[in-house]
Amino acid sequence: MNSGKFALFAFAMIGCAAENVPDVTDQSSSERVSALGQPAGPNRDLLRTALQDGLDKLRADGVVGTVGRVVDGRDAIDARSGVARLGTKLPVAFESEFRMGSNTKTFVAVVILQLVDEGKLRLDDTVERWLPGVVSGNGNDGAKITIRNLLQHTSGLYNYTGDLFAVFSIEDYYAQRFHHYEPEQLVAMAVSHAPNFAPGTNWSYSNTNYILAGMIIEKITGHDWASEVRSRILAPLRLVHTLEPGDWPDLPAPHAEGYSEIEAGKPLVDVTLYNHTWGGAAGSLISTTADLTRFWRALQAGQLLSAARMAEMHTTIPATELQAAVPGIRDGLGIFWTPTRCGGYWNHLGDTFGFSTRNGVNDDGSRAVVISQSTSIDNAENEAVALQWINDDLQTVENVMCAGK
Repeated sequence: MNSGKFALFAFAMIGCAAENVPDVTDQSSSERVSALGQPAGPNRDLLRTALQDGLDKLRADGVVGTVGRVVDGRDAIDARSGVARLGTKLPVAFESEFRMGSNTKTFVAVVILQLVDEGKLRLDDTVERWLPGVVSGNGNDGAKITIRNLLQHTSGLYNYTGDLFAVFSIEDYYAQRFHHYEPEQLVAMAVSHAPNFAPGTNWSYSNTNYILAGMIIEKITGHDWASEVRSRILAPLRLVHTLEPGDWPDLPAPHAEGYSEIEAGKPLVDVTLYNHTWGGAAGSLISTTADLTRFWRALQAGQLLSAARMAEMHTTIPATELQAAVPGIRDGLGIFWTPTRCGGYWNHLGDTFGFSTRNGVNDDGSRAVVISQSTSIDNAENEAVALQWINDDLQTVENVMCAGK
């Protein structure tokens, strides 16, 4: 395993080596509860406990700082644990901005599906139709790959981050953190490799798919994908704290610093400053827990897509590569279904340098949870610790989604 495979991956290897875990266990945790209506919902105390206990477990594992929000009917509960900056006692702000990583893909998928609703494209259109000649060479053929293949990771296209971060050191981070990438450069990296399989015959997570989806959005609308996300999703839902940063490498205030263990056995590196044009439509958006819970609830409540498009988005296939980490997980169009002891939930996890985002929402959008944590592992040596972190944060989401059921 390497950081190239897992950067911006739905289940990035996150964590830090035990000997280098920062001591944050003495920092206090806290929560706040607000009522969106009266009276209080019947599960308020259960939800508050499930969320806070989960964040405290992540803090004890070694996450520097974490913040979460659950909305359940009339109740909105915010919780936090750890610190916003190493060496301080500064708590993580409830309103912290963070990089959402691959949660971005769900926003992009919604735009594509809205264009389908408007009759401007079809899911079975080929990549070649909209981007002639872009996916070609080395056995790659855009005429055989559909937009549906892109959204559901069945294209077979190589994941460009496998090249971008195949070898990545602390020195590389400082040398590359302000570098700008064009989408065409990222796709060129991918098609310099032979495809992993023939389109539609298997499943393999690839950020290349969503870079191409973003390019198709621009070809059809005349606007870049981020502009379409702003006008079609952010503005109507009043997601005023969600943005695409472009070449801006920082985060709006308030925010926790993002830390990465880039090299095993070495101290965490503050990777807050990072130009995310390398992620683009596959994972560059910034948000807050309040905005993201609002997005997930609106999506599941049918506020963004027609019933027909919602049905297509939620038609899933096994996410075969992920079964070892999350048994039974399935992939739709820009959205995952994760089974639990009480049924299951919809989600799209997101990971990038310094930040991991976990979320879950039920079928009708009445309950949603979003968690952000500000520590990642971006080397291959600490897989066992990383898998434990994945287990703990997914267990937190499950406990929240199953509270009272």
